[in-house]
Amino acid sequence: MVRPLLVLLLALLLFGAGFAVKILWWVGVVVLVLWLVGFVACSTRSAGRRHRWYRW
Repeated sequence: MVRPLLVLLLALLLFGAGFAVKILWWVGVVVLVLWLVGFVACSTRSAGRRHRWYRW
């Protein structure tokens, strides 16, 4: 009885990890697009100045 429960638990864990990784990929793509838009907007707005739109 324990072995089928462990297999089920492993399957659920792998399914959850796969779902979380897929969500993290989409979050990463959104952040990259926002960063690129901010970079392009800042570089076109301040052509002669040295200005960053982020604060690191």
